[in-house]
Amino acid sequence: MIYYRKLVTLMATGTRRWWALAALALSALVVGLDLTVLNLALPTLATALHASTSDLQWIVDAYSLVLAAMMLPAGMLGDRFGRKRLLLAALLLFAVASLACAYAPSAGALIAARAVLGLGAAFVLPLAISVLPVLFSGEERQRAVTISVGATLVAFPIGPVLGGWLLTHYWWGSVFLINGPVIALALLAVAVLLPESRSERRPRVDLAGILVSSAGLVALTYGAIEAGQEGWGDARALAAMAAGALLLLGFVAWERRLHRRPGGEPLVDLELFRSAGFTWGTVLATMVSFAMFGLLFTVPQYFQAVVGTDAMGAGLRLLPMIGGLIAGAAVADRLAKLAGAKVTVAAGFALMAAALFAGATTSVDSGTAFTFAWVALLGVGLGFAMPGAMDAALGALSAERSGVGAALIQALRQVGAAIGVAVLGTVLNTGYHGRLDVAGLPAPVAGAVRDSVAAGVAVAHQLGSPALLLSVRAAFVHGMDLLLLVCGGIAVAGVLLTLAFLPRRAAGVDVVGAELATSPGEQLASR
Repeated sequence: MIYYRKLVTLMATGTRRWWALAALALSALVVGLDLTVLNLALPTLATALHASTSDLQWIVDAYSLVLAAMMLPAGMLGDRFGRKRLLLAALLLFAVASLACAYAPSAGALIAARAVLGLGAAFVLPLAISVLPVLFSGEERQRAVTISVGATLVAFPIGPVLGGWLLTHYWWGSVFLINGPVIALALLAVAVLLPESRSERRPRVDLAGILVSSAGLVALTYGAIEAGQEGWGDARALAAMAAGALLLLGFVAWERRLHRRPGGEPLVDLELFRSAGFTWGTVLATMVSFAMFGLLFTVPQYFQAVVGTDAMGAGLRLLPMIGGLIAGAAVADRLAKLAGAKVTVAAGFALMAAALFAGATTSVDSGTAFTFAWVALLGVGLGFAMPGAMDAALGALSAERSGVGAALIQALRQVGAAIGVAVLGTVLNTGYHGRLDVAGLPAPVAGAVRDSVAAGVAVAHQLGSPALLLSVRAAFVHGMDLLLLVCGGIAVAGVLLTLAFLPRRAAGVDVVGAELATSPGEQLASR
């Protein structure tokens, strides 16, 4: 065990930890690519696999629900059995599931493979983050978080570009096979470069906590997905969200009881929420994700339905966000050293608000240069806000429970994103339906136009109606502007909450420093 700890110390104090970080970033990139590529393939899947609308919904939802259910257990198991070991296993599982997706003979088989893919992602996402507090501390940790977060964000524009090219030249299964080379590289890098890390005190398995938290997260996520598709008045969606909320309240009560019991080892250490850095870092990171998904949910549709590009073109037009993110992160890293996390994150939210409010003035006649400008500015804001907020949360985690702590952060962000997409989808649809003119159209045709902007544009082209086409595009832009206004309001709230509650600087859990300060005799005594 002493030799193992010396290896961790050597890795964490040398330059190889930055190469290890590159391996973790590749792991995050794999998951991000899968999230963005699938949406492009859905129309093709409907034809190739004779998939119904319900089948397509479950192809998407099976992944999200398993991801929500398994994140907390994944973090705990990483703490118990070793984060590197389980990350390697998760990447292998992700590779096998990607292969199964690519060659699925039916919609049912694809749904099952997507569920297994979600299981792999549920381990990859928290474990890739949980190693950061072990390898890095202080200012270096924020830089590491920036790289890790950036890898996930890069996948959003790259996914549509690669996916669009593959769907144009090859069969639909190729969009899942692009994971293969990236996973192979990630596996090699993780195996060679990443040191093993685990909790010194093997946590017991809180089976009741796992079951109740998983059921609650699944129910809440499912209810949010249903509300986004069927509306907030849907009885099934409301019942699922209510059940999920009750189960999660029961989970908190159980964890508190277990925490007070002598020898009890709860799944989640609720004492983490006594840390302002962890609590508000997690809340603010979730708010950043909420606003970011507003962009990713609407702007690709705007490029395709209003500007007239294909999916690949829409992906290329999101690249200014990545350029802005890189530039913002570079400046934010220097600003954080001088002024601290509070100022940096608040500045990020302020830049995001300015960009989103500018985007909310978009019209049908707005030029591409205007869109590039505010999308790039939003990227700069993301580069300021997201790494700083995540670093504030991760700074409160010790090496003992970094796995389950990182899983808790990711689980809250995942549920927040699902609810955010449902809320923002409702705002978009309300604005779209409110401005849409379908007078004189037969009921089935009007229903198709109201269903989505893509369907509305297709119907207008089929009918050869410039007036309907203009109405559809103007109605969508109106809905998008309302959505961006809501996201801008959330960004303003982020500024205020950051200034009020986020600590000036993130806490530092210096694992390596603590180890070096401990003598060999004390190490043996602690065991």
